[in-house]
Amino acid sequence: MNSVDLAFLPALEQARLIRSKEISPLELTEVYLERIGRLNPALGAYVTVMADQALADARAKTEHLVSNPDDLPPLFGVTVSVKDLNPVEGVACAYGIKAACDRIADQDDYIVSKLRQAGMVILGKTATSQLGSLPYTEPPGFPPARNPWNLDYTPGGSSGGGAAALAAGLCALSQGSDGGGSLRGPAFCCGLVGLKASRGRISFSPVGERLSGLAANGPLGRTVADTAALLDVLSGYEVGDPYWLPDPDPSFLDGLHTPLKPLRIGYVTRLDPIGEIHPVCRQAIYETVQKVEDLGHTAEEVSFPNLADLIEPFTVLWECVIAEVGVPFVVLEKMNRWLYWRAWRINSGAYLRAVAKLQRVARQIVQFCQPYDVLLMPVYMHPVIKVGAWKGLRSPKILDNVINWVAPCPPFNASGQPALAIPTGFDPNGVPVGVQLVGRPAAEATILALAAQLEQASPWSHQRPAFATDPPPTSDTTKLLIPKPG
Repeated sequence: MNSVDLAFLPALEQARLIRSKEISPLELTEVYLERIGRLNPALGAYVTVMADQALADARAKTEHLVSNPDDLPPLFGVTVSVKDLNPVEGVACAYGIKAACDRIADQDDYIVSKLRQAGMVILGKTATSQLGSLPYTEPPGFPPARNPWNLDYTPGGSSGGGAAALAAGLCALSQGSDGGGSLRGPAFCCGLVGLKASRGRISFSPVGERLSGLAANGPLGRTVADTAALLDVLSGYEVGDPYWLPDPDPSFLDGLHTPLKPLRIGYVTRLDPIGEIHPVCRQAIYETVQKVEDLGHTAEEVSFPNLADLIEPFTVLWECVIAEVGVPFVVLEKMNRWLYWRAWRINSGAYLRAVAKLQRVARQIVQFCQPYDVLLMPVYMHPVIKVGAWKGLRSPKILDNVINWVAPCPPFNASGQPALAIPTGFDPNGVPVGVQLVGRPAAEATILALAAQLEQASPWSHQRPAFATDPPPTSDTTKLLIPKPG
């Protein structure tokens, strides 16, 4: 197996090869670090590469595998990237702010602890838009993150760096977060599987979450099974969390093997007051409808509730969190300065009214979804934009553009429902397109199972961007660092 094939191998298959001692954690980590060193300068996916820490961890895990191969954690030795909004102890956490690059975290985020407990090797911190506020990843002072399928295009945001890294074979799995599409959007842009978990599924300990329940951490994978496995790792209640859900039984990964009864699916091709979705995205919906019907499910077109009552309160919360985070005004980029300024016009009463209005809208959304097992939605209203496409625009215009692009995502941040982005194909520019599967509250298992059926019917993980598939001249084949048993 050459190093390219190894880098793009599903994470669960990598874990199996490690357990059987056909590859080692150190070998795997070295493959990814070589690829990061070679490809990341053009891609801008990682802002911090934890090479020394990753190699030391991988060596220790390789020694552990030789001396104590039994009872290994589920993803032992598999590599992962962490978004630069989530602290890793002893490593810079800049939140997309150049002036904060020397800010060293003094503790792990809860989800980082979960990754370590699962035996994963953390390769580095991936790029995010400044404060995670925008659906593209171009924070001032950093190289823009680019889409490995076409470097002229964005990998999305704010989890754009993690999506770019995963799609380019610079890690086996990526962690992201989603406060308004920030995980599903990058999955859409980069041809990945990205899950915004249900509210309360994944803890925000120890810091907490500032968006009144809108945000959620979640997994990015190249396959549905990999994504389910990482969701199992990240899930769980931490004492004191304001929201919580019971652990699933069976696990999300094991649940993929449970037969799925015929589902009632509602599909959406228009969102008012935005209007019709782009023909490329609409075609992805129609093609997916055909596939789910071929799988024995029923699908009917539905009219989603008008989003007019959602946009204003959602924007208020978005603005207020920029002002509340405590970053000096002078270090903010243009768009975030404008949002910061708008937030100063909002008093506490207006903020609380916005939260209450979002809760009323959320109740309407959940009630609308109740008759359906799954809602089939666009991820974004139109295909991927180019890097820098909106850079020269005035801030109010950028806000309009953002709303009109990401509109299908925020409703489910408001409602707390699980939502899964899956790839369906490519647009005329060679950039991925996908759809969004939305479940009832706490029903990740249903949308993951449906996605697994769709993946089996039309596999996608074998597709790789040309940018990332040329093997280096010195790494044509991998070398076994641990002999096979016997």
